[in-house]
Amino acid sequence: MNRTAKRSAGIIAALALGAGGLAPLTLSAAASADTGNYFERTATYPVYQNHPEGAAAETAAEISTVSADGTTLIYTDAVSRRIGFVDISDASNPAGLGTLPLHQLGSAEDEPTSVAAYGEYVLVVVNTSKSYTDPSGRVDVVRIADRKLVHSIELSGQPDSIALSADGAYAAIAIENERDEDAGDGGLPQAPAGSVAILDLLGGAPDEWTLREVPLTGGTREKPVALDQLAQAGLDTPQDPEPEYVTINDRNQVAVTLQENNGIVLIDLPTGKITKAFSAGSVDLAGIDTQDDGKLDPSGSLQGVPREPDAIGWIQDRYLATANEGDWKGGSRGFTIFDSLTGEPVWDAGNRFEHLALSQGLFPEGRAGKKGTEPEGLAVHEYRGVEYGFVASERGNFVAVYDLSDPREPKYLQTLPTTNGPEGILPIPGRDLLAVSSETDEADEGVRSALTLFSFGAAAPQFPQLSSDPSAPVPFGALSGLSADPEAAHQIFAVSDNAYEPLIYTIDAGRGLVTGSLPVTEDGAPAKLDLEGISARAGGGFWAASEGAEGAGNALVRIDADGAVAERVQLPQDIVGTLKGQGLEGVAAFGAGEAEEVVFALQREVAGEDFVRIGRYLPASGEFSWYGYQLEDAGDDGSWNGLSEITRLSDGSFAAIERDKRIGENAKLKAVYQFALPETSASAPNDTVPLLEKKLAVDVLPVLERTNGRTQEKLEGLTVAGNGQVYVVTDNDAVKDASGETVFASLGAEAEVFALAPAASTAPTESAAPTASSAPTDSAAPSTSPSSTPSTSEGTGDGSAGAPDAGETSAAEPATDDLAQTGVGSLWFLPLGLGLVLAGLGVAAALKARSTARGH
Repeated sequence: MNRTAKRSAGIIAALALGAGGLAPLTLSAAASADTGNYFERTATYPVYQNHPEGAAAETAAEISTVSADGTTLIYTDAVSRRIGFVDISDASNPAGLGTLPLHQLGSAEDEPTSVAAYGEYVLVVVNTSKSYTDPSGRVDVVRIADRKLVHSIELSGQPDSIALSADGAYAAIAIENERDEDAGDGGLPQAPAGSVAILDLLGGAPDEWTLREVPLTGGTREKPVALDQLAQAGLDTPQDPEPEYVTINDRNQVAVTLQENNGIVLIDLPTGKITKAFSAGSVDLAGIDTQDDGKLDPSGSLQGVPREPDAIGWIQDRYLATANEGDWKGGSRGFTIFDSLTGEPVWDAGNRFEHLALSQGLFPEGRAGKKGTEPEGLAVHEYRGVEYGFVASERGNFVAVYDLSDPREPKYLQTLPTTNGPEGILPIPGRDLLAVSSETDEADEGVRSALTLFSFGAAAPQFPQLSSDPSAPVPFGALSGLSADPEAAHQIFAVSDNAYEPLIYTIDAGRGLVTGSLPVTEDGAPAKLDLEGISARAGGGFWAASEGAEGAGNALVRIDADGAVAERVQLPQDIVGTLKGQGLEGVAAFGAGEAEEVVFALQREVAGEDFVRIGRYLPASGEFSWYGYQLEDAGDDGSWNGLSEITRLSDGSFAAIERDKRIGENAKLKAVYQFALPETSASAPNDTVPLLEKKLAVDVLPVLERTNGRTQEKLEGLTVAGNGQVYVVTDNDAVKDASGETVFASLGAEAEVFALAPAASTAPTESAAPTASSAPTDSAAPSTSPSSTPSTSEGTGDGSAGAPDAGETSAAEPATDDLAQTGVGSLWFLPLGLGLVLAGLGVAAALKARSTARGH
C-alpha cells in the first residue's frame, strides 16, 4: 500500500497473527459467557492530548509497542513526525507522557513507520527517503527511560514494518521501496525493488548489532531481475517485490507479505535463505455490496479477486493468517489462513467478514465500490491458554476476535469497536490487555486518532448492542428515530436518514435484534426522503418526519403498512420557510380516525426566535398549532443544542431528546426532557407561542460513556415500547466521518424514568404555561434518590429480556444542577447475536431530576 508509515510490531507483536473463516460464524465453546473469556473496552485515548499543540494538532497513531513491564505504550505518529509515550499502568485511565520528535534523532522530514520495544530500548524504524527512486531509511535505538538516542543503523531502502523474534536474537524489517502511484500508470514495476533486512541482536550492545540483507531480486538496483523462486510461485511482477509486513515464529522463520505482488515469502533467519514463496491466490465473492449507491445491498459479486494481503502472522508455528486489504488490483474483503508447508489456503473468510460489518451497522457503504471493509491489521496471541486472532477493519472501524484453537476452523467470538482507521493491533497478554491504534484524524469532523485499550476476562461482550443475524444480515445504519409497535410489546420500529434509501426497520427490542426492513416507496420507486422520525399509527402504517435541506422540504409523511407513501404534508411555510436545514427531527402520532393527532419537533430555532418549535397537526382538519421549547445554553465554543426526537408517554405527556453538537470528550449535553402540552397554543404566524415547562428526566451522557469509547454525537432515537421499557439509539452517521458504533440501550421502565401522572388521571395535570414574551421563572428542581436495594422482576414474557424493576423512588434535593448528578444506575445494554443482557446496574429512579425552561 502506498503509504510511508504503516504496520505494528514490537517485541510482543513479533508473535502477531490473525484468523478468518470459511465455515459459518459460530460462537466459540472455549469462550462462553461462563468462562469470562471476552474482551471489554477500558479506555479510549485521543493522542492529540499527548501532543504539545493539543487539540489543534494533527496526529496519527498507527503502530504501537509496549515496554517490557507492560506499562508504557509507545506509538508512531508519522503525520507529526514523532513517537509518543503513554502510561497505561492504569488501563482505565491512560496518561500521556509526551512525545519524541524525530528531528531530535535525525531530520525534521523523517517519518516513523514502526516501533518495537526490546529490553530497555525501543527500535524506531524511520523512513528517510528523498524520493521514490532514491529510498532510504534507518533504525534508531532509543533508551525508553530517558528517550536518548543510543545508536542508529542505516538501511538500504524505505522501511515498513518490523518484527522481533521470541528469543530476542533477531529483528526482521520489511524494506518496501514503495511504488509511486503518480508515476506512469501507477503500477509495477518501479525500481528499486524491495528486500528484507535482518538485524542480529545478540552478543553485545546496540553498536555491536549487525545488519544483513536478504535480496528478493537479482540484477542491479536500477534493473532488478526476478528470482526464480518468486517467478515460479506465480507472483505478480516478481521483478519488483514490495515487502509489506513481517512476522516471526518460534522457529525463527520470518514470513513476509508482498502485497502488490499478491505473494508470501518465507525466510530462515539464522541463514538468511529464502525457503519458500507462494502466491496468495484469488477468490470469487458473492453476497457482498459492490455499489456505492446509497443502499446497503449485499447482493453483488466479484470474480477472481486477488487477495493482496497486508498484515500477516503465524499460528502454531505452521499456519499463516493474512488480512487481505488489497492494493492496486485486489483485496478480497476478508482474511485467509494458509498452511505454510504447502502454501495452500486451509480457510478463507469469503463474505463473512463483510457480513459481520453489515449485521452490526459497521459497513462503510461509501467504500462498497472499492474494497469494502478493508481488513488491514492482524494479530494473534495466547490468553489464558487459548490462542486468539484479531482482524482489524480499517474502514469499518472494528476488530473481530476469533478463537484459533483449530486453525482450520476458527470460531468467531466477538467484535471490538474502535475509533476510525484501526491499524496497529498490540496484544499485551502479560497484563490481559489488547491495544489498538487508530490513525484517522479529522478534527473538523470530530474524528480523532486514538489508542483504545481492552481488557480480557469479561463475562460477556459489550458490543454490539444492536445487530442482525450475520448469516443472513439485515443491514442497517444511520438510525434516526424509534417508535413502539402498538401490536407487539417486544418490538419497535426504526428509520434511517438519507445516508441510505429510506427503510423502516423492525427490532426485537428485548434482544436488540434487527429482524427485518421495509423499503419506503413512492410511485413504485424508492422515496426521496430524509427520515428523522417515525411513529406507528394505531390503525396500521406510520407517520414519519422527513427533514428538508430548507424549510420547504420539511414534511410529515403518512406511510402505509406496505411502505408506500400515502400522503405528504408540508409544514406551513410562513412558519418554517426560513429554515436552512435542521428542520423536522421527530414525530409522535396517537389517536385514530377523527381523533388522530401528530406532534412533531423541529431541531433548531426558526430565524428570529430564541426557542425551538414543537408542532401539533390534526389530520382530520389540517390544522397546525405551535408551542415553544427553550433549549439549554450551548456555550460559546461554536457548538449548538437542538432536539432530535420526540415521543408520547403513557400519561399523555411527551419526552424529547435534547443534545449538543459535540462529540467524544467534548460532549456536554445528551439528555431526555419531559413536558406536557398546555391547552393554549399558537396557530397563526403572529400568535404568541406558549413556552413549555420542561423537566430533565434522564442525563444520557453516562449511558453513552459507559463502555469507554468516544462519546457518540448523535443521540437520535427514543421510544417507550409496549413492554414498558424506554429505549434510546444513536445515529452512527453511516460510518462516514464517524466511528460507526451504534449505542442501543434501555434506560429502564417508563414509570421509573419519567414522572408520570397517576394512573387514574385521563390527562396530564396542566400548569400555567409561560409565553415567548414572558420567560418562565426558575423554580427549585426536585430530583429523586434511588431505593437502597433495587429489585428484579421475573420474566414477564413480553420480550423485555428480564429488564430489572428499578425499585421505588422518593424525592430528594440534588447536590448540584449538573446533569451528571442524575446518574445512570439503571442502564442495561443489549449485546446482540449472543442474546446477552447486562442488567441490574442500579436504579432507574436515580435518572430523574427536574429542570425548568430558561429564557434567553
